[in-house]
This record gives sequence, structure tokens and C-alpha cells, in this order.
Amino acid sequence: MSGGPRRVVLLHGIWMVGLTLRRFARRLEAEGYAPEIFGYPSITGGPDAAVEGLLAQLRRGGPAHLVGHSLGGLVALQALAQAPDVAVGRVVCLGSPLCGSGAAAALSRLPMSRLYFGRSADILLAGCARWPPGVEVGMVAGRVPRGLGALFARFEGAHDGTVAVDETRAPGLADHVVVEASHSGLLFSSAAVRQTAAFLREGRFAR
Repeated sequence: MSGGPRRVVLLHGIWMVGLTLRRFARRLEAEGYAPEIFGYPSITGGPDAAVEGLLAQLRRGGPAHLVGHSLGGLVALQALAQAPDVAVGRVVCLGSPLCGSGAAAALSRLPMSRLYFGRSADILLAGCARWPPGVEVGMVAGRVPRGLGALFARFEGAHDGTVAVDETRAPGLADHVVVEASHSGLLFSSAAVRQTAAFLREGRFAR
């Protein structure tokens, strides 16, 4: 198989657990990859603890690609920015608000908003658009506007119900593609899996 390592470490988003990635992982396995799921407490632990755990897992198993859904993509990129020496192939983000989340910003103005995001609030508000030179990062965004985020954020343009497509664009991305899926639907989308596998193999999405 071209495209570097077979090993792929997957990271879930906020309010989710590792089990939510099972189906995506099985489909990547059918594409010839060896997926591993990295679970972390997205509310009580926060990105710093997640980064530490992710780096420990990466260093135990050798070179790997990374695939992160939503907050998971931000955690993956923060880990690479913090430890550029770690052996990573390519990175695919699924609906990650690299430019900051408008829905999170809207929710942050509500009373007791920290209960919604816990220790992950800051990274969701700011985004994480930096990663080491030479690391190829691809973004799969959704444009089915179905999700609770649309109740709080006033999206302009296409969005997946939680994250605007424009929030997924950042300078330095190797490629960007939009598929017919909602934010959570990216985890169950055949098109998202197919595009992820294509980017891991070739460094670009299928057209």
C-alpha cells in the first residue's frame, strides 16, 4: 500500500466516546489499514491531557496516520505542534473547526456555558490551525445542515449543523473536500471513509 504506514489512530469529538468510531474504523480496515481508537475524556480531561495520552500511544506503536473527528482533529494537530518529532504520516480532520467554532462561541455566551465544553472550551473557540512543516493535513467537511449547533450559531453559507464549512478551511491544508453529511453523520458516511482512505494513500482526495 502506498501512502506510508498502515496504522491509523482515530480520535473522537467532544461529548463522544471511542465506540462512536467503531464503524469508521471497520471501514478503514476494509480499505487495508490497521485502525486504533484513542479515547479520552473530552469534557473533564481537556486537550492537554488528551495530547499527552495520544503522544504516549503514538510513541508505543510506531509510525501512524491520524484521523480526528471535530475536537479530535484539533487535539491531533495540537499534539503534532507540541511534539513535531513524533512519527506521523498524514492527518485527516473530519469537520474540525480549525478556524474556531461559531457554535461554541454562541454557546459560550449562555449561563454556565463551561458545563457544555469543560476544559475543551478554549481550543474550540480558538481553533488550531498550526502544525509542523511537512505534515500533510486534509479536511473532510460536511454540508447537511442537521445538528444542535444550528440552533445557537447564525451560520452563513454551507454547514453541517454544528460547524460551518468556512470554519474548516485553514491555510496550509493539503486538500479540502465537502461531502453530503451532517457533523455526526461524518462518522457514518461512506463518502467520508472513502475520501479519508484516498488522502491517506495519496495525499489528496478523490475527485
